Amino acid sequence: MSDFLTVWQHYPSILEGFMNTMVFVLLAGSVSLVLGILLTPLLMSNRVFVGRGASFYCECMRCTPFLLLVYLIYFGLPSGGIQLSNWVSGIVALIVYNTAYMAIILKGAWKDLPHDTIEAGRAFGYHGFGLLRRIIMPPVLLRATPMIGNQMIQIVKDSAFLGIIAVTELTAAINAIQSTYFIPFASFLSAVLMYWVICLAIELLTNLFTRYAEVRRA
Repeated sequence: MSDFLTVWQHYPSILEGFMNTMVFVLLAGSVSLVLGILLTPLLMSNRVFVGRGASFYCECMRCTPFLLLVYLIYFGLPSGGIQLSNWVSGIVALIVYNTAYMAIILKGAWKDLPHDTIEAGRAFGYHGFGLLRRIIMPPVLLRATPMIGNQMIQIVKDSAFLGIIAVTELTAAINAIQSTYFIPFASFLSAVLMYWVICLAIELLTNLFTRYAEVRRA
């Protein structure tokens, strides 16, 4: 118990790390979802060059470990004259990586959408972006809500890697405490519990949206 008291005596730094993690999750999650929505029509395109190009990007992200992408952006880009701060590098890595996953999720939900729905939208005069915004994406997002929630939880876990480039997120804050007092069990268990709280909140919101989607489909 004394080890846990030692850990939580440093609650300001833990709270800072927790809030930084929340910023990363909210910002990266929302931006990657928006970009995933814009990328999905490219994945569904009948134009070979467009569809294959979007698919190539998504497959690259699926086959690349997230930590290597962080290294590539933070340590690799400066060799090409592009210098990003550790915070910007972390945000960019999370967005680039998870946009691909969001698009893949939405593509699967789009394929499950009845073709009659799209044809009905076209019959009412919707085409292009209007068709996407008003007819296709609302039911696609509702169908994909559980998978989007899972991907948001994955973003939470991915953010823990950013301590490797000196971003003061939750894992980095906890690791600083345990390396000072050599109390790894209490430190890392505290971090696990705080990550659990974040993931439970995401799961709760996902369940609420899922119930709303079920009501809309009923």
